[in-house]
Amino acid sequence: MSSSSPLQPLAGIRVLDLSRVLAGPMCAMALADFGADVIKVEHPARGDDTRDWGVRVGSRNTSYFNSANRNKRSITLDLQSEAGLQLARELAQQCDVVVQNFKVGGAEKLGLGYEQLSALNPRLVYCSISGYSRSGSEAQRPGYDLVVQGESGIMAMNGEAGQGPLKFGVAAVDMFTGMYSAQAILAALLERERSGRGHHVQMALYDCGLMITSYYGMEALLKADDPPKFGNAHPSIVPYGVFEAADGPLVITVGNNGQFVRFCNEVIHQPDWATDERFATNVARSAHRATLMPLIESALRRFTRAELLDKLRAAQIPCGEVFGLLEALRSERTREAGLLHAFDDSEAGPQAVLAPPYAMDGQRLPVRRPPPHQGQHTDEVLQELLGMAPDALAALRSQQII
Repeated sequence: MSSSSPLQPLAGIRVLDLSRVLAGPMCAMALADFGADVIKVEHPARGDDTRDWGVRVGSRNTSYFNSANRNKRSITLDLQSEAGLQLARELAQQCDVVVQNFKVGGAEKLGLGYEQLSALNPRLVYCSISGYSRSGSEAQRPGYDLVVQGESGIMAMNGEAGQGPLKFGVAAVDMFTGMYSAQAILAALLERERSGRGHHVQMALYDCGLMITSYYGMEALLKADDPPKFGNAHPSIVPYGVFEAADGPLVITVGNNGQFVRFCNEVIHQPDWATDERFATNVARSAHRATLMPLIESALRRFTRAELLDKLRAAQIPCGEVFGLLEALRSERTREAGLLHAFDDSEAGPQAVLAPPYAMDGQRLPVRRPPPHQGQHTDEVLQELLGMAPDALAALRSQQII
């Protein structure tokens, strides 16, 4: 473990986060995790929509909001007022990146579109997140994670055979879109160093949702049909999934033929299965899944989870317990990795958020700032970036512009 301060590769980069809900805020949070100064703009009265979603934390934060807004500063601006819009334009001139997820054309109507802001700041990297392609016939449609999960085929992949459409447990399309957007922004910032000019990054929920189908999508194209559903099993690898021991579930992932031989010989004590031509290769096991899986399931039920985990680990076969969510969050594995960051909220007392997943040079990137209270940094940011005097701030506040 390095004893130096954690690396902050985006230190010195300033981001104006005009987005709300999840995809845009997740994108901006990733940049913040890497050290960027992210300024989140919220409505003076209602704030981000997610300040009213989930479990309440203090007076205006929630579990949902806190999940996507660590390491940011929050300011409030009324973007329906000309004074608020002018402040946003001035802030954009002081920033390297703008992230927004207005409905297509909405930012332009406000004078906050890419062409308008890049005219003021030619080096600006500007990221627009929409529901659908900005050049397609559905450009004006609003984007919602659940809708896109349905339209992209994701819901048709999930669940058990015979079960109807099933969404992911989390808003996976929004989250993937946020991460893809952050990747694109990083690439645009690198290109800016070469060319000296900014770029317009254009991302769509539908595009990113379709990317999530990955190898499942490729299989559908090759078969010219929807692949079958396998629930907790793998569509291409056998045996691979959640299995029941005598006293509860565990995960077993037999990833190659060598592991299958060890699985048969050392774990379930069925050496004949390893040499049976129906099961000797993964392609063969997949073709004879209906025959093999009941045999394996019956064999595994003769052992307890602890017995199986010991055998599997000794045979170097990937395996694990099936935890509840709270159990996983409170596990020693999570504690050792430093994946929870504890802090004292001035309103709600002791709290925790997930720490960034990134580690560099032996250190996890830190939570430098807990999720902000609504407008917590308005005066600080406007004084620091725009040099506004206290009486000017007081005037804006009296007009409910901030």
